[in-house]
Amino acid sequence: MSAAVEQSNPWRWWQEALEGRLGSIHDGDPQQGYYRTRFKDKPWEPVAIWFEDGKWHAMRGDRQVDASEIWTWACRHPITYEAYTKAIDGAGWDDEPEAPAIGHNLPSDPFEALQVEFAAEREQAEAFMKKPITTQAEADRAAIWSKRLSTIAKKATDLHKVEKQPHLDAGRNVDNKWRELKEEPDAISKKLKRHMDAFLQEEARKERERQAAARAEADRIQREADAARVAAEKAAAKNDNDAAAIAAQNNAIAEAERLAQQAAAAEREAQARNASAGRTGAKVSLRTFVFAEVTDFDALLMALKDRPEIKEVVDTLANRAARSGVELAGMAIRSEQRAA
Repeated sequence: MSAAVEQSNPWRWWQEALEGRLGSIHDGDPQQGYYRTRFKDKPWEPVAIWFEDGKWHAMRGDRQVDASEIWTWACRHPITYEAYTKAIDGAGWDDEPEAPAIGHNLPSDPFEALQVEFAAEREQAEAFMKKPITTQAEADRAAIWSKRLSTIAKKATDLHKVEKQPHLDAGRNVDNKWRELKEEPDAISKKLKRHMDAFLQEEARKERERQAAARAEADRIQREADAARVAAEKAAAKNDNDAAAIAAQNNAIAEAERLAQQAAAAEREAQARNASAGRTGAKVSLRTFVFAEVTDFDALLMALKDRPEIKEVVDTLANRAARSGVELAGMAIRSEQRAA
């Protein structure tokens, strides 16, 4: 058995990974647990890895695979046993939106086929946005929908370029043809991110409270550890041959070591965890967006009076100044967190 597999609890690596704490990852050193993986642009497949009868075993969906080979592809995507069994039964994934019911008889024309795909995704996404996001699973689905729609927009952009290239003389008509299909899914993708803002901001607020409490606890434990270390050093300095004194010295040293380990664990717990939704390429998390808030238009206009754009681009120039950290007269720099 691999040295990384603990005899007492062979599931520990996987259990901690589910909590967001990935352990060391090495080629050929699999860890027992449940995971998922997928080929590019293909559906997720459940993966089970376990050690039995002196050797490693692994299943990818209903196929037996080499545990060492599948490990590095699946290790960063741990899933619960419930999610694994649900996927094995063909019930899909809770954090994945349902695939649109468009069947296999898509039009042969790529534009028409993409229109059908977009129409199905739009209908589901708009229905989803009629109520607020209240759970992590819903936020994950929104993130993945956003990714799907942005992928449709990218496909439309790429196909647009392919079709337009041999028809440069008719470029304007081609632009008009594809504009709606390029812009609407992208707009809905952005709407989905805005739809996640309130949920992720609330999660970030909870995380700040958790981190503050964890930091206070880490500081408290560190103080105890420091005090125990000093006590152990004093006990060791006595150099007393009395059995009771030696036992007390050993106990003091052991307590100092225990508290030092506890302090290190508390310090790790105090680290920030960014609120996020989605998986892999569809991951969405809070980012800080810096922008300008115009508080005195005339004063700001005077500050920018030598710029050629003047009135029509005051907002643009103010935002540029804000992102550079320059607060001009008549404006204030503001920031907010949005799903991105």
